[in-house]
Amino acid sequence: MSSAAAPALEGKPAPSLRTWPRPEVRGKFLFIGEEKLYVRGVTYGPFRPSQDGAEYPNPARVARDFEAMAAAGINTIRTYSVPPRWFLDAAQRANLRVMVGLPWEQHVAFLDESRTARAIEARVREAVRDCAGHPAVFCYAVGNEIPAAIVRWLGRRRVERFIEKLYRVAKAEDPAALVTYVNFPTTEFLELPFLDFFCFNVYLESQDTFEAYLARLQTLAGNRPLLLAEIGLDSRRNSEQAQADSLEWQVRSAFAGGCAGTFVFSWTDEWHRGGYEIENWDFGLTRRDRSPKLALDVMRHVFAQVPFPIKTNWPRISVIICTYNGNRKWLLECFRHLEKIDYPNYEVIVVDDGSTDRFTDCARDYGFRLIRTPNSGLGNARNTGLFAATGEIVAYIDDDAYPDPDWLKYLAAVFLHSDFVGVGGPNLPPCGDGWVADCVANSPGGPIHVMLTDREAEHIPGCNMAYRKSALIEIGGFDERFRVAGDDVDVCWSLQKRNWRLGFSPAAVVWHHRRNSVRTYLKQQRGYGRAEALLEKKWPEKYNSAGHVS
Repeated sequence: MSSAAAPALEGKPAPSLRTWPRPEVRGKFLFIGEEKLYVRGVTYGPFRPSQDGAEYPNPARVARDFEAMAAAGINTIRTYSVPPRWFLDAAQRANLRVMVGLPWEQHVAFLDESRTARAIEARVREAVRDCAGHPAVFCYAVGNEIPAAIVRWLGRRRVERFIEKLYRVAKAEDPAALVTYVNFPTTEFLELPFLDFFCFNVYLESQDTFEAYLARLQTLAGNRPLLLAEIGLDSRRNSEQAQADSLEWQVRSAFAGGCAGTFVFSWTDEWHRGGYEIENWDFGLTRRDRSPKLALDVMRHVFAQVPFPIKTNWPRISVIICTYNGNRKWLLECFRHLEKIDYPNYEVIVVDDGSTDRFTDCARDYGFRLIRTPNSGLGNARNTGLFAATGEIVAYIDDDAYPDPDWLKYLAAVFLHSDFVGVGGPNLPPCGDGWVADCVANSPGGPIHVMLTDREAEHIPGCNMAYRKSALIEIGGFDERFRVAGDDVDVCWSLQKRNWRLGFSPAAVVWHHRRNSVRTYLKQQRGYGRAEALLEKKWPEKYNSAGHVS
């Protein structure tokens, strides 16, 4: 790879390094500073090398391509080889970020000879070193689709360890950069928890199958962002209209399904692989001469409306916070984030369950409704909010949690497209609460969802749960015998007893503080234990002879 100085390009200079902070992972999403980054991407190349070995078109052509991409709402490009610095400069000038592919001989038994593995490591190290620190680098991909036959031959664990070694090599050269590996369905069994985010190529031509597999990938991704590194459709075998229609639902489904972004394969039909021009596949948004296809205009429209279409008819939601002598810092944090929720039709109801101070008066400063009651327990407080709610959906969040800005949209989207009567989402521990809180977050007994399938839940915890108000009313609301905990489990089982189902949105994230002292953690666990005893008494059929949920 050449690291020569950038050729002179016309136009404005690239933005200052100081104005281009690096992207970072926070829970299920990517952020640049305080702004969420939704990756609206296309792949670029590989191209036929020039006579002097250059792997990319000339700078003028690249600049024109980048300008057209930016005009279409694209903000990130994926390459399959390591670009020179001038290419990264041109990307930055066009306000584009680059997913840098690090190619190596992954289609051979690369671990059979130690010298081959060492050569791969050295090549990855050199490639990252050449790009290190450039603000246009979105991330590095340390591999792409190692064939299943190679993985079986070498052994899954050996391959996983080698990918991790390449990850560490890349991190050593560019510590602030994000690093991933691009997987695909036939090797989804690879376990790579060290990656900064989960990345897959997915080609499925049925919308139902595509959305079901996205849910599967979200299960595998866990609490990390999911990014689709390739989606697309060949317009030669289908048609340009079919390509445009398919890409529209693929991109909309990806973002609605909680993906942090997606790359459309590819920018242009011009494509070179294995020493040959590929002339019988046309996956591009533009033709080989860069004239636009129908799909380019569709992508411009769809990319302008992520993660959801602007004209969505969102249902009214009542957000309910129940509190009793809550932590003031965390309660204010919750209020501030609820005030900034990106949702057009919601209210916030704060139910003060007999706190011994008047701190919750500040809820009115945020425009929230405040209801005070004598101390009667959590179940009663939840019902107080329920019966005061004006929304057709009621969403509960704890007073020691705060929501992602798009929390309500992701919850509502599941309600709009399913018959679920309840929907939950992840509750993630925020950073910076101390080592005790970190230990508690990794200890048993914490609030966690329980899944029956990739999309249907058996239990959704009370710190992040939403229900159709009519369904809760029909079962009589929450059982007020549950004063501290257990009310969420009980209401899930009561709804399921009616043969109603609960759903899950992997992107409906709340950040939930864990107990940050041993004393408060043990107090919480004692409360959970008492609630469990109440649940076993009310639902004996749910427990086995050892007293465990069966």
